[in-house]
Amino acid sequence: MAMQNNEKRVLLHVEDVKQYFPVKKTKLREEKKYVKANDGISLDIYEGETFGLVGESGCGKSTFGRTILQLYPQTHGKIEYLSADGEMLDLKAQTPERMRELRKELQIIFQDPYSSLNPRMTLGQIIGEGLLSHGMFKKGDPAMKDYIMQVMEECGLSGYFFSRYPHQFSGGQRQRIGIARSLALRPRFVVCDEAVSALDVSIQSQILNLLQELRDKSNLTYLFITHDLSVVKYISDRIGVMYLGNMVELAETEELFERTMHPYTEALLSAIPTTDLDNKRERILLEGDIPSPVNPPSGCKFHTRCRYCKEKCKQEVPAFEDKGNGHFVACHYPLAQ
Repeated sequence: MAMQNNEKRVLLHVEDVKQYFPVKKTKLREEKKYVKANDGISLDIYEGETFGLVGESGCGKSTFGRTILQLYPQTHGKIEYLSADGEMLDLKAQTPERMRELRKELQIIFQDPYSSLNPRMTLGQIIGEGLLSHGMFKKGDPAMKDYIMQVMEECGLSGYFFSRYPHQFSGGQRQRIGIARSLALRPRFVVCDEAVSALDVSIQSQILNLLQELRDKSNLTYLFITHDLSVVKYISDRIGVMYLGNMVELAETEELFERTMHPYTEALLSAIPTTDLDNKRERILLEGDIPSPVNPPSGCKFHTRCRYCKEKCKQEVPAFEDKGNGHFVACHYPLAQ
């Protein structure tokens, strides 16, 4: 599935990507089972955009982000990346040495700002570690400290923090350190894995503004993973909605909010808190729990919780189709046409 966009180049092309994890057998003759974390995802991410990825906890968002970066080699499918020299590379086919070189261009900001920083390293060492391993500076080079101080300033960190340890910082400051560590390598693509979910609301807005400033300044491309639709609406150019390992809807941000097509997206949007008393939006409660990713339902995976479910939904898997204006949906009976 390729989306047409004449203005921007495709930075990442993802085609029918599956990521299955084997489940440990409990019986000797038991059939081999797998957790289908990602079950056939196709999309394009364009250079310079922020692509938001939303869905309930456990739907496979973080796994998808890490699979794109080859932290997990995909079970099936193709992930192609437009490298800095203009070559479209199949990431799975790269040698470990070449992949190590590409790591400089492909970075991640981890979800937990508390466990993702080494408590035995100072802020300067944390940011400098990647610079040394990728050969951007030699150990002891005085220019490295100047560069790190510049990166710290860009990420809103004061210079006197340089020799401090992670436990001396607040959650928001730690997240800034995580951002600085990733962006110090001057990457082209960054996976922001729930980058603001562990922070207070007042700090979230600061970090989101920082990410946007850095994107505009350095022409970065983000995959912004979150479960908070109000956050993803603020920062994203396009949004993909995931359910149980599959992409169920994908559209430009404004289009998705104004012309929602999938019942799951409709339910997610109805849960966004609002202060508008005149907005009498119906709150849609999803019945039951998310089905098991080991034994997903037949047909449309969402049919067990969908209030519009018909017999066809239980039998046939809906195709992920473009309904116009770059608005893709996987539903037999879309809500809007």
